[in-house]
Amino acid sequence: MDNEMTGNEIIFSDDKLSIYNFGDDFLSENSNIDKRFFEGGTRYRDAVQIVVSTGEYWIFDYGVVVFWAVDEDEREALIHRLKKDNTTHIKKIEEHLRFTFSDELVIKKDVISLPNNDPLTRLAISHALAQSNKLMEYEIQAQNSIKHYSHIPEELAKTGKISISQKEIAKIRGTLLSTKSDIILHYGLLDTPDFFWEYPEYESTYERMARYMDIHQRVELLSKKLATIHELFEMLAGEQKHQHSSFLEWIIIVLIAIEIVLFLVQELKDLVL
Repeated sequence: MDNEMTGNEIIFSDDKLSIYNFGDDFLSENSNIDKRFFEGGTRYRDAVQIVVSTGEYWIFDYGVVVFWAVDEDEREALIHRLKKDNTTHIKKIEEHLRFTFSDELVIKKDVISLPNNDPLTRLAISHALAQSNKLMEYEIQAQNSIKHYSHIPEELAKTGKISISQKEIAKIRGTLLSTKSDIILHYGLLDTPDFFWEYPEYESTYERMARYMDIHQRVELLSKKLATIHELFEMLAGEQKHQHSSFLEWIIIVLIAIEIVLFLVQELKDLVL
């Protein structure tokens, strides 16, 4: 069944709800995405609603797209075009749920029952879904960093030292700092969106969806992971400082030894003379 409009209401063709994260770059200034995607769309702060023949989708400025009942062929064609038109690397993180309509808002077993056909209700839901998906990107990024460098504290615990060079330690510190900075700089995306300052009546819908997606608890867990990254960063800094100090100590020892040898040689010469 084709998508129909009744005033501001949409009659959707199916019950599929899909969320895709294309990364920050896909709407950046360097992106070659066809700006005609946004023609005829309606902007609400950091989100744009695009109505198509089979449903609608919401494009968020931070790289997440939420599709409501958009036909799979049309959705895949759009995704292919986004990839093709973009010169930067696109990473895709996707999730799928379902939705229906009922007398009240009910969220259970990945099925969202909407109390009305108001597009702003769907936007409130979409905000939480988009944030959850973006949060997943940060969780994966933090977890990969911890996993990738987990051998360092283990090696330090077993041997009392790290068998990597000072240059390698500096590179690891740079990578960890980049990961931490990237996540912290985007942390504001996980706050309550500014949209609800203008439409406070929809904030409770957003909060219901945010609770279902465990956004606040996951943010706290992510903070702990970032703290772990910070501790590893500090440990590497301390080890690097220790290695540098040890190197300087050995230089001093060698210089003292050379001075002693020269002194003894001179003493021997004096005795011979």
